[in-house]
Amino acid sequence: MSQAAPPDPVAAQYEAYPYPPRRPEDEDTRLILGSPGHLDELAHHCLGGKLPAGRPFRALIAGGGTGDGLIMLAQQLAWRGQAAEITYLDLSAAARAIAEARAKRRGLASIRFLTGSLLDAGRLAPGPYDYIDCCGVLHHLPDPPAGLAALAAELAPQGGIGLMVYGALGRTGVYPLQAALRALSDGLPPAERLALARRLLARLPETNWFRRNSFLGDHRGGADAALYDLLLHSTDRAYSIPELARLLDQAGLRPTVLIEPIHYDPASWIEDEGLLARARALPWIEQAALAENLAGCLKTHVAYAVGKDNPVAPPEPTPASVPVLRPGDGPGLGRALTAARRQEGHLPITIEGRRIALKIGEGAAELAAKIDGSASLAQIFQALGWDRERGMNGFRHLAAVLAPLNLLFLRADPEG
Repeated sequence: MSQAAPPDPVAAQYEAYPYPPRRPEDEDTRLILGSPGHLDELAHHCLGGKLPAGRPFRALIAGGGTGDGLIMLAQQLAWRGQAAEITYLDLSAAARAIAEARAKRRGLASIRFLTGSLLDAGRLAPGPYDYIDCCGVLHHLPDPPAGLAALAAELAPQGGIGLMVYGALGRTGVYPLQAALRALSDGLPPAERLALARRLLARLPETNWFRRNSFLGDHRGGADAALYDLLLHSTDRAYSIPELARLLDQAGLRPTVLIEPIHYDPASWIEDEGLLARARALPWIEQAALAENLAGCLKTHVAYAVGKDNPVAPPEPTPASVPVLRPGDGPGLGRALTAARRQEGHLPITIEGRRIALKIGEGAAELAAKIDGSASLAQIFQALGWDRERGMNGFRHLAAVLAPLNLLFLRADPEG
């Protein structure tokens, strides 16, 4: 007589504590934005700045949880008037119910909802897809390479994938504390495990690395789902940049960008010009790994990737290109850049507590103020009374400030 398979602890967790915790009624007042999956961001980094013409945009949200990435992408496609076929796939029926309620609240009708494992994507939700989103899922699989390979097999030849995985150094302290909680709470019901975890957190010794890691804040909001996901998850691992690069390579993929690029630039963490010159001589992924090792605080890694044989690159600016800001307040950004240029000639920003000065070149502020997400560069140059050479120089200066911050994208000329 065969025995029933033991329950999947990951599936059980997300049935009890759908993640992230969301209320459908909140869709009336806000749209949660993030990475990966922002429409202009993914099109810029994976699709050459273009969406399909003459057919629907096909997307798979693999491990969609309670729907943040799904709702963001579906709403942005609707706002663009782009026909779409979006498939949501997740193990948790409870999470799916929340995602469905959120979509219904917004009137988003281009979504097919499925319950199941992304490992079965080829059977449940076969491609090809223009875009596959897998945010915060691979690191919870027993076999992440198998999961990514299953998704890569459903990607269109010219499609792209957006990933988020945990970062190893930024989660310093998480895994020893997970081990301690397993030793203390294994066998207890989920609610008792949560109560025990809260008791332990309240009295952690000052020497504990989790307590010392100020970059970890998921557990501080009081939500049960967030605490369980951080410290009581049964299957959880983190990646360094070299490990992430190998994971992508094994699936036949190559990364096109790491988000936000400024975090993975050695210049953000090295002030000595001689040392920086040595860093600049390294290949791109090795530069990113160096930045990660120096920063020590990157608790997640977001990457966009395409097939190794896909030569796509972010679009080069032409007069027909339409620049898009994230967020979309061009006049406000223009005023901020103008004020910063008048005062010091650069824009001071803070990343993870470290102040960096980004030089503001001539024309950047004036051009930013005219960006509305619909006007082409040629139309903006005309409105400013600039010739092409002056306009393109101004755009290059603006891109030098905003592209590293992941705040500027291009919609390519569809005829180009």
